Amino acid sequence: MTSAGPDPARPDPARPDPTRILLADDHALVRRGVRLILDSEPDLHVVAEADNGAEAVARARAGDIDLAVLDIAMPRTTGLQAARELSRLRPDLRILFLTMYDNEQYFFEALRVGASGYVLKSVADRDLVDACHAAIRDEPFIYPGAVTTLVRDYLERVRLGDPLPPRAITDREEEVLKLVAEGHTSKEIADLLVISAKTVERHRANMLQKLGLKDRLELTRYAIRAGLIEP
Repeated sequence: MTSAGPDPARPDPARPDPTRILLADDHALVRRGVRLILDSEPDLHVVAEADNGAEAVARARAGDIDLAVLDIAMPRTTGLQAARELSRLRPDLRILFLTMYDNEQYFFEALRVGASGYVLKSVADRDLVDACHAAIRDEPFIYPGAVTTLVRDYLERVRLGDPLPPRAITDREEEVLKLVAEGHTSKEIADLLVISAKTVERHRANMLQKLGLKDRLELTRYAIRAGLIEP
């Protein structure tokens, strides 16, 4: 009498559960393509999506997520801002950036906010799955164009507690700047950030002084250069 084969309806205890992924990008077509790449892997599963950084933070707080894959430039809250918040709220959460920006400034800021990896959208079909696997193993994944020695030097400075180049503006000022550049009024910004309109005006005045700028138009141009909004 032959023994029966494994019951397909019964979970295999030897196979770990798939990595649960949050995917955040403000372009639905991009999310659809990335989801096809990730869901084709048996150990990766997209369980939540978001089209801006604020929604990504809310989804990660509410759901059981192992890995967040974030775009950098998104409405209301950027991927970098969302990653800073997620690193505070969920230190165990792995974070990857999937971006069109082959830019050293964004790359180092991604490391600063706690990302495990940085993948270019142009080669997502080649690198993204490997980056996800590396993140779950708690290993860094850096896109091939990055200069390895610069990465090592940066991480060593962080480990030793050496001072890093100062940021021009604070996290809160950056939040206000993004919303200003998106065209929100002071009252709207105050409502979104749960602060007073006077505080919004004070942050804006501080940024103008720090950055040597004159008006809202120049703040918007700065926000574009900094990758807070798309041109």
